[in-house]
Amino acid sequence: QVQLVESGGGLVQAGGSLRLSCAASGLNSRAMGWFRQAPGKEPEFVAVIPSSGSFTYYADSVKGRFTISKDNAKNTVYLQMNSLKPEDTAVYYCAARERTRVTGVIWSERGTYDYWGQGTQVTVSA
Repeated sequence: QVQLVESGGGLVQAGGSLRLSCAASGLNSRAMGWFRQAPGKEPEFVAVIPSSGSFTYYADSVKGRFTISKDNAKNTVYLQMNSLKPEDTAVYYCAARERTRVTGVIWSERGTYDYWGQGTQVTVSA
């Protein structure tokens, strides 16, 4: 049974930091990423990292503030979020790709990923 379990969300003031974690089980992921969805908005890609760790890719809106990393031994991916802004408020979802191909893939598309977590709320107050 595949499970992606997010944790680490919460309420923080603007300028603060949070670290999200996503523990994966029951799958051999080729890449793991984060998306977010704010109220009334479409889901938005945030970041991705392949299991090789050979690259990271970020949305322009978070580049320079967020860092994605992984611990293969724990099958866990992290999202360190610094300099948070009220517009970062959203439910953050972890996603995993199990399909083997990782070249020529559009990482910002939801259909690229095979499994999703339940989400964790991040609220940034002004």
